[in-house]
Amino acid sequence: MGLRSLGVALASTVALIALPVVAPPSALAADANLSQGGTAASSSAENAGTPAAAAVDGDTGTRWSSAATDDQWLQVDLGATASISQVVLDWEAAYAADYKIQVSPDGGFWTDLRTVTGGDGGTDTLTVSGQGRYVRMQGIHRATPRGYSLWEFQVFGASGTTQPGSCSTANSAQGKAASASSTENSGTPASAAVDGNHSTRWSSQAADPQWLRVDLGSSQDICTIDLNWEAAYGKDFQLQASTDGQNWNTLKTVAGATGGRASYDVSGTGRYVRIHGTARGTAYGYSLWEVAVHTTSGGTSGPVQGGGDLGPNVIVVDSSTPDLQQKFDQVFTQQESAQFGSGRYQFLLKPGTYNGINAQLGFYTSISGLGLNPDDTQINGDITVDAGWFNGNATQNFWRSAENLAITPSNGTDRWAVAQAAPFRRIHVKGGLNLAPNGYGWASGGYIADSKIDGTVGPYSQQQWYTRDSSVGGWTNGVWNMTFTGVQGAPATNFDTGPYTTLDTTPVSREKPFLYLDGNDYKVFVPAKRTNARGVSWPANAGTSLPLSQFYLVKPGATAATINTALAQGLNLLFTPGVYHLDQTINVTRSDTVVLGLGLATLVPDGGIDAMHVADVDGVRLAGFLIDAGATRSDTLLQIGPAGAGADHSANPTTMQDVFIRIGGAGPGLATNSVVVNSDDVVIDHTWIWRADHGQGVGWETNRADYGLVVNGDDVLTTGLFVEHFNKYDVLWNGERGRTIFFQNEKAYDAPNAAAITHDGIVGYAAYKVADTVDVHEAWGLGSYCNFTSDPSIVQRHGFQVPVKTGIKLHSIQVISLGGKGQYAHVVNDTGAPTSGADTIPSKITQFP
Repeated sequence: MGLRSLGVALASTVALIALPVVAPPSALAADANLSQGGTAASSSAENAGTPAAAAVDGDTGTRWSSAATDDQWLQVDLGATASISQVVLDWEAAYAADYKIQVSPDGGFWTDLRTVTGGDGGTDTLTVSGQGRYVRMQGIHRATPRGYSLWEFQVFGASGTTQPGSCSTANSAQGKAASASSTENSGTPASAAVDGNHSTRWSSQAADPQWLRVDLGSSQDICTIDLNWEAAYGKDFQLQASTDGQNWNTLKTVAGATGGRASYDVSGTGRYVRIHGTARGTAYGYSLWEVAVHTTSGGTSGPVQGGGDLGPNVIVVDSSTPDLQQKFDQVFTQQESAQFGSGRYQFLLKPGTYNGINAQLGFYTSISGLGLNPDDTQINGDITVDAGWFNGNATQNFWRSAENLAITPSNGTDRWAVAQAAPFRRIHVKGGLNLAPNGYGWASGGYIADSKIDGTVGPYSQQQWYTRDSSVGGWTNGVWNMTFTGVQGAPATNFDTGPYTTLDTTPVSREKPFLYLDGNDYKVFVPAKRTNARGVSWPANAGTSLPLSQFYLVKPGATAATINTALAQGLNLLFTPGVYHLDQTINVTRSDTVVLGLGLATLVPDGGIDAMHVADVDGVRLAGFLIDAGATRSDTLLQIGPAGAGADHSANPTTMQDVFIRIGGAGPGLATNSVVVNSDDVVIDHTWIWRADHGQGVGWETNRADYGLVVNGDDVLTTGLFVEHFNKYDVLWNGERGRTIFFQNEKAYDAPNAAAITHDGIVGYAAYKVADTVDVHEAWGLGSYCNFTSDPSIVQRHGFQVPVKTGIKLHSIQVISLGGKGQYAHVVNDTGAPTSGADTIPSKITQFP
């Protein structure tokens, strides 16, 4: 510790020698000496000539010295809270062998910044990191029979630059690098204690002491540490922090603990946090399910904070908002035909009653109520989607949504004439619902969930539709494929002669998270999983509420680096409406993370990166956003679970809801895979995965994308699966025990000829392919259509290809030639009659095999 003092022999003459003033190293020259001239105090003084003030007077010829006992201290008041970077101690001959440097906000509660053992006197220059008004040298053991004696006690830093903030609920340890003194076996690594999964754990060898350490990635102000012990708990341990991973400060000493879950309030700064066990509570080692570290939101905990405003493209209104109809009309005028535009808008209606409005929704426009229940927000009027912009053809009314409100239609029936990617969720229609455009032109929807329609639903010209966990007063007709699960009032199955496939319940469902107001506070409600559901989930509303402070509100201009920092800090994501270009993959690593979009927020991966990866963890919720492929080929736009994932998530599955994929249309886009699901038990509830057949950047190679959905995980369920136009398989299913309820598909229009899509002696890639290795798979309500506009002479071998095994079952399957542009030879494998002619008459199989 450098520069020993002149020694005891010269102590009597030291006052006569002009010694240089101790200065900090040049690297820290910009930090001020905050202690000089400050108010000092001490536990004792040897005599009147060695007061505490003499150690902070800037004069190295004067000193403080204490009484000749170990437990002595010297402190200085900096006058205000400061960020402290360095402490310099210039010892007289009577120095400390062991001591601590401590900091306090009030002079009463002290936190260790640095512990020094084996001191050798001279000048000790200590790098520290912390905040406080008071700084103290707390002596532990003297090196000589005399007391402690300091020529100077200097504290360097910046005064008032960073104020301590509130303790964040985010877990700064989540997913960070962890290490340990030992592990019991390869199945209990240190990383398992910081993976966000309370069913994996770290465990040590059966000996004392043992430790677990996590690197937070940067120095942070630590305020709370949560421990979740397995049965093998620590009885006595210390919670410690370090700036360098070598020198440790004890934040808290715990004795006589009894295991289980415990939360400890601490105060200290460090990049590294360590749980240092000194006595086990059992004969086993130490074992922790999870360690969470919380930091202050106003300190050095990182640049990303939760909460805040909802950004420029969210329009929040109440029933007294002036010119409300004009606001709806202005957005609709801009968005009505802006199919590939950049505008994104979300209307949020506070609870109340809205009279005489007609909210017409164009592209990338969403409307939602802010009540906890749909009936909290009442519209006496209409929410309308029609197709005037496209001459009464509703087959391109994509990318819009309505959610969580009640409608009493002005003429008794609301019109919702949509195509794909236009969910109608959690709506109470106090009347009827018309799903066709004015004039009953073509329509190609659609999706309803968790809704009550008191009157009759009239699909009329809708080609297909999926309705889940709802109630209807009646259903008038269908064209090709109308599928229902868990719908009260749904028509009975008649697929042998008609369009209906009806299941009494939905095997697994969990409603989409949504934003609502609790008083004046925004929160996100995260509904619970339901099994064998029938009817709506409200007003019971099983689930949990998360405050907006637990979300990073992503706004236009946000970077992928900031988004990933927010996730690493333990925040959820709320994407406000906008288009977000990504230069790095968004990595979701924490269990139960919510990634929620408003107004069809759109993610564009640039430079060939993947847009988003989700770790193999429990309960991630992905909902309400669009991924639009970039001009440089991505391997996989969305990956759920890494390759080889195999953890059991049946109790708390990851869900993907209203997450849409687009390759081309808005411009050239390229991807080999669109969505790859490697995790088990994932629930995909309503998606449209679309390789564009029109717009900009469209062509067989221009927007090439080989695969739409690839499922490698086991026990995956899809409900409301729309996948279209891929160069190879639209759906490729490799996992066991998969299930699909409702599938709509069109084969790629632009296949140049039969040779371009011939493989293994088969003309055409199946729309839905179950791998030959799969033993168990079941699906209901499946339709594939061909429209080979580039070469109408193509005859595709089949729409569906599955192994013929007792565990493989398909129900209600059909293929259709649209206007005679290409044909199918069979429905499933080599079973089912061929399509023919231009009359769009389905070829159907009620059950296979």
